[in-house]
Amino acid sequence: MSMRGLFGFLLAAAMTLVAGAASAHPHVWITATSELLYAADGSITGVRHAWTFDDMFSAYAVQGLESKTKGAYTREELGPLAQTNVESLKEYAYFTFARADGKKERFQEPVDYFLDYKDTVLPLHFTLPLKAPVKPKQLVLEVFDRSFFIDFQMAKDNPVKLVGAPAGCQMKLERPNDGTASAQKLNEQTFLNGENSNFGMMFANKITVDCP
Repeated sequence: MSMRGLFGFLLAAAMTLVAGAASAHPHVWITATSELLYAADGSITGVRHAWTFDDMFSAYAVQGLESKTKGAYTREELGPLAQTNVESLKEYAYFTFARADGKKERFQEPVDYFLDYKDTVLPLHFTLPLKAPVKPKQLVLEVFDRSFFIDFQMAKDNPVKLVGAPAGCQMKLERPNDGTASAQKLNEQTFLNGENSNFGMMFANKITVDCP
């Protein structure tokens, strides 16, 4: 069984649920919120994400973890798990892609990361600083998995916030159309190779910020 290695050994546990499955569709679901962070001079310094994993993945993630209170986990107890998660994200460019006035921007490694355990699901919080602050007229930020192994859905309420943005900045969120039915027609080998290796772009969440 092939594995993409997402979040290290956690994905191995999740993949046992779909071993032998031929259809290519998401195996992990994430509900996301994002905050674009601005400095006092109006430049963008980074992005703060909060990704809540689906209940099935969350259950496998905490399986075997020791905690003082049964069925509950503190941030400290989830610390090693959070570190494993964010370290594994680098291979996938943190599923976060930014362009400032059309120029591709890169991120530093995540900081201020932690996991919570709330209502039987795991929210992962982390901040992605830009390699260098930018002050574009237009910033485009996309959150998605290129292979659509993970389905990112922006939260229904307050999915995106501009923190400290200059007056006059306008934000627009474009949610992906539901193309799951067509995705399921592709087998895993076709899905992960060749022309379909970027199939997940069809399901990108696109945040556009225009500033004066």
